[in-house]
Amino acid sequence: MCIIFLKFDPRPASKNAYRLILAANRDEVYSRPSKAADFWGSNNEFLSGLDLEEGKEGGSWLGISKRGKLAALTNYLEARQNPDAQGRGFLVSNYLTDNLDSFAYLRKVSSEAHLYNGFNLLTADFRANEDTLCYYGNKGSSEPIHLKAGIYGLSNSLLETPWRKLQHGKRLFTSVLNKTLPPDGLVQELLHILNNEELNTPDLEQESQGVGFSKAILQALSAVCVRSPGYGTRTNTVILIDREGNVSFTERTMLNCDITQWSTNSFHFKLQE
Repeated sequence: MCIIFLKFDPRPASKNAYRLILAANRDEVYSRPSKAADFWGSNNEFLSGLDLEEGKEGGSWLGISKRGKLAALTNYLEARQNPDAQGRGFLVSNYLTDNLDSFAYLRKVSSEAHLYNGFNLLTADFRANEDTLCYYGNKGSSEPIHLKAGIYGLSNSLLETPWRKLQHGKRLFTSVLNKTLPPDGLVQELLHILNNEELNTPDLEQESQGVGFSKAILQALSAVCVRSPGYGTRTNTVILIDREGNVSFTERTMLNCDITQWSTNSFHFKLQE
C-alpha cells in the first residue's frame, strides 16, 4: 500500500512557485529487500529506490529522470491477489527508461492491464514547452486520463476516492501549501505530514473495498503513516520541481526493519529540458 499527495501547476505564475510538489509514502513489508533512492542507468539518468525482491529486481514505486519523466505507483487494496501476476514495480522503471510520452505509455499499459494485480499509475513529462500529468488505474476506466492543474490525492483505491485517510492527509497537505516557506521548510513540513499516525476510522468506503482483510489490518491501514507488526510505512519521499526546472528529491527511509532508525538523503539537479 502507499499514499501520494501532489500539486501540479504546469505554468506557475509566481517566480517562487513549483511546477510539482509531491509527497509520498511507501508502505511495505519491512523485511522486503530494497535499495534506497540513488541514481542508476546509463549516465546515471534515473533517480529512484529499487526493489530487490527475487523476481521483482529493478522495479520501483516512485522515480524521476533527468529528462523530466516521473512515475509513481500505488497498489489497489484487494484481498484476492494473483500470485503469478507480473511485478507492478516494473511499470515505474519501464516508463523512466522508455521513449514513450506519459499518455502513450499509459495507453500501452492499459492494453496489458490484465497481467497485473490492481494498481494505480501516475506518469508525467516535465518539458520546457509543456508539462503533462496522466493517470491510469486498472480497476477503473479502461482509458488513461490527462490531469489538469490542481491538488490530487491517491491511495489504494482509484484517484481521489474519498477515503478518510486521503481526505485528512490532503487537508494537511493543502494547509502546508498555503504557507510561505523556504524549500527546506516545505520539505520538513511535508515529511511531518507523511508521518501522521492518526487512525481515520471508521471508514465504510475503505472497509467495503477491503472485504477479506481483518479489522485490525484495515484499522492500521487507515492512517497516512501505517504502523503494524512487520509492515507499514518505510519510506517517505518529497519531490519539488520549481519554475526553472530545478529538482529537489528527498527520501527518508527506514533502516534495519526498525521504526526507530531512519536515514535521510537529498538529491538536487536541473532537468535537461
